[in-house]
Order: sequence, then structure tokens, then C-alpha cells
Amino acid sequence: MKAAVVVFPGSNRDHDMLLALERVTGVAPTAVWHAETALPKVDLVVLPGGFSYGDYLRSGAIAARAPIMRAVADHAARGGLVLGVCNGFQILCEAGLLPGVLMRNASLRFVCREVKLRVETADTAFTRGYASGQVIRTPVAHGDGNYRCDDATLARLKGEDRIAFRYADGTNPNGSLDDIAGIVSESRNVLGLMPHPENLIEPLQGGIDGRALFAGLAA
Repeated sequence: MKAAVVVFPGSNRDHDMLLALERVTGVAPTAVWHAETALPKVDLVVLPGGFSYGDYLRSGAIAARAPIMRAVADHAARGGLVLGVCNGFQILCEAGLLPGVLMRNASLRFVCREVKLRVETADTAFTRGYASGQVIRTPVAHGDGNYRCDDATLARLKGEDRIAFRYADGTNPNGSLDDIAGIVSESRNVLGLMPHPENLIEPLQGGIDGRALFAGLAA
């Protein structure tokens, strides 16, 4: 599987993502600067975590209008895989590639800790390495992870089996609606999630619960 990781000013999990992809898939991904207008020929495009443009205006709002995002949208429209983690999830929502918005945590505090996630559907390229209902551990680190959408959108996400992950066992760190931690697009080829699976892929990191996401993509 060939992958590209888009780097924005303020990205800080890009190297973590590059390393995770190479370690799990065995293929070194390509880093792509946000000002580029074209992507290399890849199967997967990743928008990593961090604080693009310092989270000014709204988290992800400026990055969503970066030159490379037109190519990312075209890639998704062709059925290519797109993964947005943390700030990447925010960017995908701001770019209209996923519905809803990520708002300030309900506590109004930055949260950095481990949470539990329940895999709500295994029927995506991103989650097929897990079993539906499986509970995994994953780190979070964000100040704007409170997922919100209107009632009609929530009903559609539920009815179309598009909620990929929910916070489990009372570990919701941000007040996110319906405990939502990650959702997929209508075509199921775009995933946004707030937790960081790339930071739990090796025993030295304290566990390998995030590894199956990347292994499933490479399968």
C-alpha cells in the first residue's frame, strides 16, 4: 500500500504517522507539503494530528483551504482512501469531506490521556482489522475534540452504520455527542477520528491496539 502524509504548518504527529505506516505496512510513505497542488500516486492520504496554523480562526479551518486539499478531495471522489487523525479529523470536517464539526472540549481544557474505544463497525477498510464491538485502548491529545452535528446528520450516521468508533466505558474525554470518536464518509473511504492509533502500534509504546487499523489498510 502506497501512502502520503500531508504536512501543514503546525503539524506535530506527521513523523509519528510516517513511522507507523512504514513499520506496519513495510512501505515508506511520502510526506507532502500543504502548498503542493498534486499528490503522488498513492492508495491512502493521511492528514495527521497537530495544530495546523496554530488552530487560529477554528481548528482545521485554514488548513482545509490549503492548495493540496483540492487534490485530497479529488482523491476521495475517485474512491481513494483518506484518513484524518485529530487535527486531520478537524480539517476533513472543515473541508466538507465529513459532516459535523469539532468544537472545544466540554471541560474547556486540553486533554492528553488514554481512552477506550469501541469499534462500532468492521465494515470499512480502516476497521476491518478489528471485530465489531471490540474495545481497544488509544491515546488522545486535543483541546477541540467535541464532535457535534444536527439531529438529521446524527440519524443518518447511525442509520448508515457510519460511526466507526465510540468512546467506551465512560472514557469520553471531550463531551462528544453520542460518545462519537470517529466517523466515515457516505462512500466509507474517508475516516476521521480524534484518538491517535499511530501512537500505540508497538509494545514499547505500551501496547499494539492501534496496529490493526494500519494492518487492515495494507491487507
